[in-house]
Formats: sequence, C-alpha cells, structure tokens
Amino acid sequence: MTQSEAQAQTDLKPRDGKGGWPGTGLQLDVRNLSLLGVLAVLIAVGGITKPDQFLDIGNLQLVLTQASIIGVVTVGMTFVITSGGIDLSVGAIVALASVWATTVATQEYGFAGILFTAILVGTACGLVNGVLVAYGKLVPFIATLAMLASARGLALQITEGRTQIVTVKPVLDLGVPDAYVLGIPPLVLVFALVTLLGWLILNRTTFGRRTVAVGGNAEAARLAGIDVRRQRLYLYLLSGLCCGIAAFMLVVLSGSGQNTNGNMYELDAIAAAIIGGTLLTGGRGTVVGSVLGVLVFTTITNIFALNNLQSDVQQIAKGAIIVAAVLVQRRDASERSS
Repeated sequence: MTQSEAQAQTDLKPRDGKGGWPGTGLQLDVRNLSLLGVLAVLIAVGGITKPDQFLDIGNLQLVLTQASIIGVVTVGMTFVITSGGIDLSVGAIVALASVWATTVATQEYGFAGILFTAILVGTACGLVNGVLVAYGKLVPFIATLAMLASARGLALQITEGRTQIVTVKPVLDLGVPDAYVLGIPPLVLVFALVTLLGWLILNRTTFGRRTVAVGGNAEAARLAGIDVRRQRLYLYLLSGLCCGIAAFMLVVLSGSGQNTNGNMYELDAIAAAIIGGTLLTGGRGTVVGSVLGVLVFTTITNIFALNNLQSDVQQIAKGAIIVAAVLVQRRDASERSS
C-alpha cells in the first residue's frame, strides 16, 4: 500500500469517536434531543396562544401533511449536502414536475400517468444536475442555479401562467379524509416511508458510507477506490427523484399544477438539513435531524399563521434559527480540531 493510499484509509475512518460513521454518534443524538425539545416548546406555545385551533386534529394533520412535502425534498437534499454538494434547483424541479404531470395530455393517462411523469421529470432534472456537476465539473452552486432558472422558465412556458386543474379522481381522492389510514393522511405515510428508506441508505449501506466519505474528503475517497464522479451523479439523481415524489404529493394536496409551486423549497430544505446537524461543508449527515428540522419550521409557520403574524417576522425567526445552527456547527468543528 502506498503512502497516499494509507493516508486515504486513515481519512476515511469514522470520526465520531464512537466507532460509527458521522451521523450516528452520541453528539447527534444530543442534537436531535435538543430539536425535540424545541419542537415541544413550539407545541406548548401553539397550545397556549391558540389552543382550540392549534391542537385541533385537523390542524395537526395539516401541519404533518405540509411538512411531508418539503420533508421528502429535504431527505434528498441531506444526501447532497452530506457529500459536500448543494442543490438550489429543488423548488424549481418540483414546479416543473408538477405542471408537466398535470397537463391535459398527461392526465389522459390517469393516476399512473401523473405519478410516472412527475417522477420521470424530477429524476431527469436530477440527472442533468449530476452530469453537469460530476462529469462537466461545474461548481454545484452554478449548475443547480442554472437548473433553477431553466426549470422555472419551462414551467412557466408549459402553463402560460395559468393554473392547471387536476380532474383525475383517484389522485384527488388521496387528499380527502376518507383516504386517511387510522387518521393519518396518505402523504404523511409516504413521507415516513421515504424517511425510513433514507435513514437506512445513509446509515446502513455502502452507498451511505461512500456519500459520507466523498463529503469528508473526496480525494481520499478516490484513492480508497470510490468512483467519486459516479457517486455524485447518483446523489443528484436521488435528489431529483425526491423532488418528483414531492411534486406528485403537492399535486394531490393542491389538486393543481402551478409554475409557482415549490417556491423557496430550496432554502427551506437546506435550512432544515443544517439545523438538523448536517454539515454544510459535507462529511456528516443525519436524516432524522433533517426531518426534525422540517417539523420545527413547519410548526413555526403554522403558529405564525394562526396568530395572524406577518410573514416577514416569520422569515426573520427562521433566519435567526439558521444562523444559530451554523454557529453551533462552527463551535463543534473547532472543538473537534482542538
């Protein structure tokens, strides 16, 4: 073994000090417990300020349903950020997939046609992002920014600025209370399944270990035998797939396709992943933390809406949470390096 390969093996060793890969150690468990505490405080605040409305079963179902859509996007984003990348196009991809899936021609193929189109469009956009980043050697920020502009423009061109109403009854039926399973909306069940699969892939598979390795040290990962370019391609494909699933869920929830769908999803997904404990610089990711981050943000939004507080105050609160999370990450990084 050469000196470079030996160093690569050293760089690829687990760094959480507990014998596991980053994202499964005690430190992130503490972070997740902290997020659960924040969520509990928010629930208490909502229960005190608007007890009849906030604690209503219908409102809680709505919060979970809204969290489910951005949550699926966030699971894909967590993988990308863990690998040291970024995806600014997720919101635009959701918009494009939703409007493409709700055109009159697509709806003629019924439920299967809408679902297949949404997933296909999302995955195709992820493929383009992956090829540009992995093989075109474009900076992820630039590549996904270009996709953001292109996807938004194409979505506007398809809809011509109009809302496309869904007329396929089986799709609409998924959003009605009669479709709930033991009081749980089907979209929440989809979110739970995506979360479980995401956790298993990141923490219990070779693919997940390679993702962490590429984010921690891409050169060391390459010397250890990992095809870094192919791994990055797969990750953007995964992000696009999640966007396609989220687009179909949004179509079910809203009963329409609009070019404005998914607005600001990219920022919400990135923010949720960061406050959940995923390092923006890569090398550490946690699906559970990202999901808790989504629930925190969605609950904040709901509380602000019920209390008729202005959206600008809500954005300021979110911004403060993001800054605090980044400062905590920097402190953790400095403690590990000292």
